[in-house]
Amino acid sequence: EHAMTGSINSSPRSGKDDRAQLPWLARRLLWTDNPRNVTGLVWALAALCAGLALADFIYHKHGYFPVEQYPAIYGVFGFVVYAAVVLLARGLRLFVRRPEGYYEPLATDTEDERAAGSAPDAPDVREARPHA
Repeated sequence: EHAMTGSINSSPRSGKDDRAQLPWLARRLLWTDNPRNVTGLVWALAALCAGLALADFIYHKHGYFPVEQYPAIYGVFGFVVYAAVVLLARGLRLFVRRPEGYYEPLATDTEDERAAGSAPDAPDVREARPHA
């Protein structure tokens, strides 16, 4: 029952608290198991970001480049660059994508013994397909 529920509160066999067996950092982060706590953390980070963005309008900046004078320029620049990296990665995927079974003839952990080359009638995997 304990293994199926995934609960770490107590073990049915020992009756002791399993949390003591967890590493130090895992015990400190157990509060994130509760979805309500995670939602609160997300809202706190959103409030912090909004507060920092609003604080950017209050003080005068002395940037080296003229574009650094605009409020929230670093946040906008970061978002634009992040979006550009994601879009470029999607485009790059068109060039580096391989068929689903591309590495299968060379795999040693495949279920098909012929593809791994361990079956007596298996073809030589080096002749199966030329490398790209």
